[in-house]
Amino acid sequence: MMDERKPDETFNIEVDDYNVVAYSFGQGDEVLFCLNGGPGLPCDYVRDSHSWLADRGYRVVAFDQLGCGKSDRPDDASLWTVERYVEETEAVRKALDLGVVHLYGQSWGTWIGIDYALKYPANFKTLTLANGAADIPHLARELKRLRQSLGPETEAMMQRHEAEGSIEHAEYEAAVTIMNHRHVCRLDVWPDAVNRSLSDWSMDPYKTIWGNNEFSPTGNIKDWNRVPDLARISQPALVMCGQHDHLTPACSQKMHDALPDSRIKVLENASHLSMWEVPDAYFDILLEFLDSHRD
Repeated sequence: MMDERKPDETFNIEVDDYNVVAYSFGQGDEVLFCLNGGPGLPCDYVRDSHSWLADRGYRVVAFDQLGCGKSDRPDDASLWTVERYVEETEAVRKALDLGVVHLYGQSWGTWIGIDYALKYPANFKTLTLANGAADIPHLARELKRLRQSLGPETEAMMQRHEAEGSIEHAEYEAAVTIMNHRHVCRLDVWPDAVNRSLSDWSMDPYKTIWGNNEFSPTGNIKDWNRVPDLARISQPALVMCGQHDHLTPACSQKMHDALPDSRIKVLENASHLSMWEVPDAYFDILLEFLDSHRD
């Protein structure tokens, strides 16, 4: 069900004098509006994994966020903020006349999705937060705990290279590779769509917003915490993550506890790319949730 399919339509949308490219699958009245992870990742891995939902009556829309994929890649670090990406999301929704959407965010997309939901509460009917977090300081503590599982010597080595600015060193990169295979994607062979996104990762947005690697949040998002605000989101919400996710089940539990109308599922034998690792379980949960809130 997750074979690569071509978009039914591709759009070039002007956002603040830059071009943003969006992709649409299906003709359904119910719109699943996807915000992928990153920052700086092309949307391929989310777009291709969810596009088949067009066969289940949904119009699936995803877009390459500014700075990556086929969208423009300006050299301006001031553009790389969650606030600007929220406005970009709204510009795409309006340009494509999507109406009131089922809003879906994965990883970094959950941070855009949460802030979007808080600012534009009339523009979505459900909110799915997959493999995400609403409290970056708490996430940083969770990531430190996961890193410590590598052992004190490896943890000290990583801290040393981070302090010295030498994270390209082979021993540091080897430790990150181990963490990625434990907590990002546990498949022996990573899917083509995942590899396409990762091979074209734009580091300027990523490093500015997040940091140098998945396990060290040092960018402008590092103090972001919306847990106290989640009570303002009244729409039904679905919170999902992988059992071994580096955006851990504890992060998902914090969101679930704070959202007034939410359900939560931790997917066994999965990590951060649950939609590719355990697609049957993942999409059973997502579809049951979406179908239960169709107009």
